[in-house]
Amino acid sequence: MEYHNVLYSIEEGIATITLNRPNVLNAVNNQMSEELQAALKRANEDTNVRVIVLTGAGRGFCAGEDLSELLEERKSGNVDLRKRLVWKYNPIVTQIWNSTKPTVCSINGVAAGAGASFALACDIKIASEKASFVMAFTRVGLVPDSGMSFLLPRLIGYTRAIEAIYLADTIDAKKAEALGLVNRVVPHEELESQTKELAKRLATGPTKAFALAKRALIFGLSHTLEETLEYESLTQGVAAKTQDHIEGVSAFIEKRKPNFTGR
Repeated sequence: MEYHNVLYSIEEGIATITLNRPNVLNAVNNQMSEELQAALKRANEDTNVRVIVLTGAGRGFCAGEDLSELLEERKSGNVDLRKRLVWKYNPIVTQIWNSTKPTVCSINGVAAGAGASFALACDIKIASEKASFVMAFTRVGLVPDSGMSFLLPRLIGYTRAIEAIYLADTIDAKKAEALGLVNRVVPHEELESQTKELAKRLATGPTKAFALAKRALIFGLSHTLEETLEYESLTQGVAAKTQDHIEGVSAFIEKRKPNFTGR
């Protein structure tokens, strides 16, 4: 697929997907949604990709829905927001959340509405000190979507989540880190370099074990201890059969750095 609203690159096993409508803070129009879905599918299916990085061009990460496009469509009377979510946003969040590869969101600026959902769906969130979050849905009389109702209370708890949704205040990077919305905050000028360093570390790790660990953690969010113990035993049985496990044990015994290959 030819990209116009996203950038796609691969380096050292790291696929970087950049939202590329900087003049509108990377607001999501229909074409960007289609391209982003295609880019995520490409990265998830490419056996040479071991880590996926999602970021934005310019001074914003993603402002969410392109309201100007939405207003234009409303003039024709053909807007069904339910159907719009099903084809435009839900597949993006699902692909990020269900990815079997580590996903890193490098948040360079504001993440609002569905843009915030994209960021929160990633496994690890690294933010510039200039980054911010706005759960902007109620600002335009709408409810949380794009997975926000699932993601936000799991990250920061119901009490803080309902406040963030009701008030829709801007949450700066420092507060986002304190709440647990992001893993770390770094100086703005170091965001790209620190993101690359983190992604390289993940790309050289036991990515099959990462994928299984992620599945176990997600399973544990909605199951009992006994069910989770059983699920852990199943995933551990799978992990024990990987070449990375054999390599990890060998490296430990031989007192050297392991060479994980994701097999």
